[in-house]
Amino acid sequence: MVFIYLLIGLGASIVGAISGIGGGVIIKPTLDILSSYNVSVISFLSGNTVLAMTFSSLLRNRTSKIKLDMKISPLLALGGIGGGLLGKYLFDIVKLNFGNDNIIGAIQSISLALLTLGVLFFTIFKEKIPSYNFKNSAISLGIGILLGSVASFLGIGGGPINLAILYFFFSMDSKTAALNSIYIIFFSQATNLLFTILRGNIPQFPPLVLILMVFGGIGGGIIGSHLKKIMTNKEVDILFCVVMAIIICISSYNFINFLSMS
Repeated sequence: MVFIYLLIGLGASIVGAISGIGGGVIIKPTLDILSSYNVSVISFLSGNTVLAMTFSSLLRNRTSKIKLDMKISPLLALGGIGGGLLGKYLFDIVKLNFGNDNIIGAIQSISLALLTLGVLFFTIFKEKIPSYNFKNSAISLGIGILLGSVASFLGIGGGPINLAILYFFFSMDSKTAALNSIYIIFFSQATNLLFTILRGNIPQFPPLVLILMVFGGIGGGIIGSHLKKIMTNKEVDILFCVVMAIIICISSYNFINFLSMS
């Protein structure tokens, strides 16, 4: 039964590497349903699986024709670092004030469902929505902070909002936005992990579960990076929309389930 965690990490990371959503947005709600772990453990497992996926995916993309914009991407990543710390800090405050994992889980679930629903509509109609191509350093840094903090607070490692924001503010196509999203997620999650270790807030769980999920994340990053190279932008968009619809359904179910247990 424990190998289900390997399959979850692998499947989510393949989709995450292709679309740029990170994989945590799939892992988090799936573990909410299938595991008995509390939100702190699930967020930790999800974040570290995504970290492994983004690392392997970025290594695979070194020879890709799709490149990072070195005027924008480092600022997005730097903002992601600050946002990762901010999101973790906000999560700890909410956890301290509510003291009920089910309430926290409900807040995360409904936030993820509504956020994903908005992004799904944006993606479907994005051809009718004007996009911009900002080069301003402050805007790039601020957007990185926003994306990093949302991902860290929700415990999803990345998320669908990345692609919508990157398209709207920087006119990135699906594949370019996916690569930049993974770049932001990597630095955000690495900082989040370091922050957790330094504060001694590592939750208790069987180490084998984390090992299996990290291996799944690495494998998913490698496979997803390969598949992304042979897929078109339209195919990536279709995959993205299908995954968004599934996440909305799962997160809505989790929201109701958490409320019933609180």
